[in-house]
Amino acid sequence: MWMFLAQAQPSADTTGLLVVLGVFAVLGVAAFLLTRKRPPAPPPESQRGIKGPAPKAERRKPQRAADRDEAPDAEARRRARELRRLAKGKVKVGKGGKVKRVAGLADQPDVPDELAGLDGDDDADGAGTTGVEAQIADTLRDAGRTAAEAEQAAKLEQGLAKTRNEGFVARLGKLFAGKQIDANLLDEIEEVLFRADIGVQATSALLDALKKQLSRKELGDADAVWSTLEQRSREMVSSAGSQALDLDPSHGPAVLMVVGVNGSGKTTTIGKLAHRYGGQGRKILVAAGDTFRAAAVDQLEVWCERAGVTMHRGKDKQDPASVCYEAITRAKDEGYDLVICDTAGRLHTNEGLMRELEKVHRVIGKAHEGAPHEVMIVLDATMGQNAVQQAKQFASAVQVNGIALTKLDGTAKGGVVLAIAETLKIPVKLIGVGEQMSDLRDFEPERFIAALYARGDAPERAA
Repeated sequence: MWMFLAQAQPSADTTGLLVVLGVFAVLGVAAFLLTRKRPPAPPPESQRGIKGPAPKAERRKPQRAADRDEAPDAEARRRARELRRLAKGKVKVGKGGKVKRVAGLADQPDVPDELAGLDGDDDADGAGTTGVEAQIADTLRDAGRTAAEAEQAAKLEQGLAKTRNEGFVARLGKLFAGKQIDANLLDEIEEVLFRADIGVQATSALLDALKKQLSRKELGDADAVWSTLEQRSREMVSSAGSQALDLDPSHGPAVLMVVGVNGSGKTTTIGKLAHRYGGQGRKILVAAGDTFRAAAVDQLEVWCERAGVTMHRGKDKQDPASVCYEAITRAKDEGYDLVICDTAGRLHTNEGLMRELEKVHRVIGKAHEGAPHEVMIVLDATMGQNAVQQAKQFASAVQVNGIALTKLDGTAKGGVVLAIAETLKIPVKLIGVGEQMSDLRDFEPERFIAALYARGDAPERAA
């Protein structure tokens, strides 16, 4: 049979078929070779044992974590994240670290027994929260508070940067840098302080402290001199009186009278105060007593709308005292618990205008017994000693018991706080360190003096 096949000659049709099959076979093999997956190239020796190269985002992650760990509240935030994880996301945190809800834990799978057993619908301030829920609430609140305090401290230091780096603090730093400190240095310190805008009385107080508290040996120590100046400054601002505003709702209503010259930041300060107390749930009425300038009333109205509070507006050219009287009467009738009375911005050298201010003060007292509970003068820190003179004149006309010192972030004359405290004995209660609503802050002597004398930003001290 094989011999028969070998002797047989293929026909033309058979040959053609074999050629076609051969072509298809070649094409199939070529397609297979082109489309098959190649094995991955082996990683370089430096990456062997690692499952693929790390993406860029992951390579940057350790650096960002390191940056976060440097923050003062890093540990509190780490604990807060861990507690959030345990609570399965059922903890919500508002501004300032306030816990808004700790509830529904038992509905989540794999919740630890101690959390599931404490399921509830408790508030931020934790009436009824116990155990782990209380720990969650306390930790998150502390973390938020720490972050807010750090932000405030940084903002204050930034606001005092010009005074610290260009004002009398910087000039004192130059005296202490690269010099042998001896008794002769007192004369140079005296010259720097007198040239600074802190006044004669404040300068004398600081020099007396150096002379009384430092022996000859201590006088040779720059740190001891610096510390003495800082401590005496702290005593001066603290001795002026309480820095707390007396605007308790129990006054029914509390009345704040605001005075100051045009351009000092009076209207802006009123707007920021209205925003602050409105955010605390207070019912506020602002009396537009600057009736001599229509633009002033319009500007105040814009601030009141921004703060979400009500403004009482009198007629054009209406007597300012009568506008304040009407506003206080309205507040008593309609249940407002805080009235802020604006007054006409006036030159402290104009006796007639100061008499008008006395009249407003008397009428407010007739409208509500014990009012005004606070009389605050707004001073522009950039005015230096002139601001002190303004305060003297206003205090002689009305019983000023508090100062709002504005524009501290734009001047090297922040040391005027010392002059105000030592000369006037009127406490600074509010300071302005920026343009944002939150940049009107309570004056805290300890924090203010620490920021004023901080050496980290003073290159002269590092020399």
